[in-house]
Formats: sequence, structure tokens, C-alpha cells
Amino acid sequence: MIRLAILGSTGSIGRQTLDVVRALKGRFNVVALAAGNNVTALEEQAREFKPRMVYCGREEEYLQGRIADGAISGRWADMEEMASHPDVDLVVVATVGAAGLAPSLAAARAGKAIAIANKEALVMAGHILTAEARRHGAELRAVDSEHSAIWQCLWGESPESVERLVITASGGALRDVPDEELERVTAEEALRHPNWQMGKKITVDSATLLNKGLECIEAHWLFDVPLERIEVLLHRESIIHSLVEFRDGSVKAQLGVPDMRLPIQCALTYPERVPEANVPRLDLKMIGTLNFGIPDHARFPCLDLAMQAGKRGGTAPAVLAAADEVAVHHFLAGFIGFKDIARVIEDTLNAHDETGNPSLEQVLEADRWARAHAEDWVKAKA
Repeated sequence: MIRLAILGSTGSIGRQTLDVVRALKGRFNVVALAAGNNVTALEEQAREFKPRMVYCGREEEYLQGRIADGAISGRWADMEEMASHPDVDLVVVATVGAAGLAPSLAAARAGKAIAIANKEALVMAGHILTAEARRHGAELRAVDSEHSAIWQCLWGESPESVERLVITASGGALRDVPDEELERVTAEEALRHPNWQMGKKITVDSATLLNKGLECIEAHWLFDVPLERIEVLLHRESIIHSLVEFRDGSVKAQLGVPDMRLPIQCALTYPERVPEANVPRLDLKMIGTLNFGIPDHARFPCLDLAMQAGKRGGTAPAVLAAADEVAVHHFLAGFIGFKDIARVIEDTLNAHDETGNPSLEQVLEADRWARAHAEDWVKAKA
């Protein structure tokens, strides 16, 4: 049995990972579960899966008490311990934001297989994480549908044969909203994604197209392809998840229904493919037509901001990710407007003097600085 640590177990990816575990009975043993804030959901998961280790970002005293009185099994352990524990074979990093960086690095240094769904770890410190993975023999397995698609297209191919990566984008919840109305968009409207059921933060990032810029930066580090050879293509149906063009002109595409359980299962069971009875099969006859287009960069400036930060390199991507995290938080809370998200990010990037080839400490300091700067921007607007 493959022994799993699931970090971010109560979020969207974490819950769907547990769906896959339930569907493939007997293949996995859940050794560790870590949550951000949802201690109630974590308790329910711990009672069902009986992990040896549990963690929650809040209410440690309460959870320790529940462990002591036998209400849930296991012991308290932080995410870095879980990620590097000798009893763990595969670490699923499904946390949101910068919280995924430290446990991802711990897993890499312990030589683990890492199913990585956390964008920020690779965006902030991709040069460090990939170097540590190579140094210690760790394996990075893509979980995002777009990166899973590229990964699958590259199975059996030589890296030198790759000409271009094409990441598809649905356009998000606001793809059909007139430009003049974007300033007044509410959080509720931005969270109505037409194709995917995801967490709040990534759903808003999908609406701004910021997530596609982050995914391009991730793909650069995961597949060692320059950003100049990574493109974004609008594809409303979310059936083709990504494409790879090879030097001879051949193009491979990975298709599937928009259901995250498929790429999660692929990462968990690699290199084996096993039946998944709980996910509907793709039927192109029923879909009929697939549509493609070019992203409107003027309408959604966050995509350009992300690509520019990725090309600047150094600490700029960490600043980008931190400023976005702050901006999306305040947008969801109703303190700033939808278009203010791009304004927060742009102002923070413009004010930052990046450091090239930063150490981990410099990355974390850039993250702290960017959060403080973005918070000040929001306060000034208020």
C-alpha cells in the first residue's frame, strides 16, 4: 500500500484526493492529514481514515484535547514533519498559498514522491524546489489538470524534442461579462466558475487569468522549458487540458472531462493507469464542438503581470504570488473591487527591487515585504 500524507486535506483538492482513496480501496494508507482552518472537517476525516499524524493551522489546543480523549486517532505533527516522515511514501501538497513551500522543500529533501497541487511553492521558489528534488532524488508529480496533461504528453518523449507548451484556459467565471461591468463584479459572481469546482482563491485567480500566468511559471520549472516557449490558449469547454508541440511539428493533447479526480488519480497511481468508476467518461460525440481563442490581455492584465514577473525572475514571482494572495483575500472580503486585484499586484511589483537567484531566506523576505506593501495599498484605498 502507498502511504500518503495529504496536506490541505479539507480543501477542494484534498477532499477530492480522499475521494480517489475511497474509490481505490486497498491501494492507499492515509498516514497524515493536515488542514488549514477547518478543524471540524479534519476531525471527520481523521475518524474515517485514522491517520497517525494530524495538523490544523488553528485550534491546536482543542485538537490536542480531542486526541488525548480518544475522539480522533493519531498525534499532532507539523506539515514539515509529515512531509519528511519515513512512514510516508507520497506527499500530496494541496495547501493554498505560501504555506505549501516549507513542507514541499521538506519532502524534496527527504527524497519523497510529491504530488504537487500548490502553485505558490513552484512560483515563489521553483529554482530551489527543483534543485532540491534533483539533489535528493525526489519526484515531482503534477496535479493541476494543465500540468498533468503536459506531464502525460511527455511520457516517453525526450526533453530535447519539445518545441512549445500550450496551456489552455476556460476564461473563468467572468469570460462573458462586459468589460465595463468588471469594476462592479462581486465575489459571488467571480466564484461561479462554469466548468470546475475549485477552492475560492484559485477560482478568483481563474477569473482574473492570473492563474494561467502562475501555471506558465510552474510549467517552466516542472518541465524545464523557457517561458518564451509557453503559451496560453482560451478553450471554453476545458476538455483539452494542455498541448505539447514537438520539433517535428507533431502536437499531442491530453483530453478528459473537467474533473480534478482524474489528474489526482494519475499522480497517485503513476506509472499505472487504473479504472476510475466515479468519474464520467469523455464523449466527444455529445460535446460536438471545441472552441479556441486568444486571451484578451488588456481586459485581464493579471496574465501579463504574471508573465512579466516570471521573465524578470529572482524574487519577482514570490512578490507576485504574495500580492495576489493579499488582494484576493480582500476582494473576497469585500474591501476592494475585482479590478483592484491587478492594481495591487502591479503596484507591488513596480515598488519591488528584485534579487536575482535568491536564497530561500531572500524569497521569504520578499514574500513578507510584498504582503506588507499590498496590505498598505488596501488600507490606503479604504
